[in-house]
Amino acid sequence: MKRPVAVVGPTATGKTALGIELALALGGEVVNADAMQLYRGMDIGTAKATEEERRGVPHHLLDVLDVEQAASVAAYQTHARARIESLLAEDTVPVLVGGSGLYVQAVIDDLRFPGTNPGVRAELDRQATEQGSAAMHARLAAADPEAAAAILPTNIRRIVRALEVIEITGKPFSANLPKPGSPRYGTVLVGVDRASAELDERVDRRVGLMFDAGLVSEVRDLVEVGLREGKTASRALGYQQVLAAMDEAGGTGELTEAQTEAAAAATAQATRRFVRKQRSWFRRDDRIRWFDGAEEGLTDHVLSSLDP
Repeated sequence: MKRPVAVVGPTATGKTALGIELALALGGEVVNADAMQLYRGMDIGTAKATEEERRGVPHHLLDVLDVEQAASVAAYQTHARARIESLLAEDTVPVLVGGSGLYVQAVIDDLRFPGTNPGVRAELDRQATEQGSAAMHARLAAADPEAAAAILPTNIRRIVRALEVIEITGKPFSANLPKPGSPRYGTVLVGVDRASAELDERVDRRVGLMFDAGLVSEVRDLVEVGLREGKTASRALGYQQVLAAMDEAGGTGELTEAQTEAAAAATAQATRRFVRKQRSWFRRDDRIRWFDGAEEGLTDHVLSSLDP
C-alpha cells in the first residue's frame, strides 16, 4: 500500500508549491492541513492555491466551512482520516499539506478529544470577554506551560478549550496530546523551513502582496456573510488585523492608505511571531525529515529521500 506524505513547517516556506509538485510526481492528491484554508472565501489572506497553481491536482478539505462556523480539530480528524483512507484504497498517494500542527497531529497520531461541559465553557467564555486573551493565556501558562507554549496568546478559542479540559479532567491539557510514535498509515513527514532572516523577508513580501491583491476588500465581503461572528475565522492572521483597522475607522470597511499600511505592518509582525511558534512546534517532532525551502531541486531531493 502506498504511504501518505505530510508536508509541514512554518508559514511562507513553500509548502504549498512543494506539496503540489510531490502530488504530481507521485500520482497523488492534496489533503489540506491548514485550519484557515477550510473556510470558503478566505483565499487571499490564507495564500490558498488558485486553480491555476493547483495544476490539475485535486485538493481536499478546502472551502468546506462558512466563516461563521467554528473549526474543530475533532471534526477535521474524522474527515481527513476518511479522505486519506479513501485515497489509499484507490492506490492514490495522499499528500497532507499545511502548517496547523495540531491538525496534522490529529491525523497521524492517537490524538483524543475530551468531552465538553457547557457550564464550564460558558463561564470561561465570560471570563475571556472580561479579562482578554493575554490574561487567559497567562493563566494557562501557570496551569500548563507546555500547552501555553503551543497555543498563540491571541488564540482565545484554543486557550479557553485548554482551560476547560484542565477543569473538567483535573489534568493538564497537554496530557491529552500523544507522544509521537509510528505515524498512522506509515506517513512520511517532510518539513520545509528557511533561514530566519530570509523567512522574515518572505513574510513581509507575502503580506504586502496580499494587501495589494485586495485583502481589505476580501475581508469587507466576508463581513457581509458573517466573518465577525466567526470565533475562528475572525482571528485568522490578516483578517483579525483588518477587522481591527475597520473598527478604528468607525466600522465602515473603508480604510485610508495609512490605516491599510498599519494593518499590513501589524499582520506581518503577527505572522513572524506565528512562524516562530510553528517552528517550535514542528521541531519537537524528530520524525520529520527537514529540507531547506530555498534549495535548488528541492522536489527531486525530497523524492529521492522517500523510502521505496
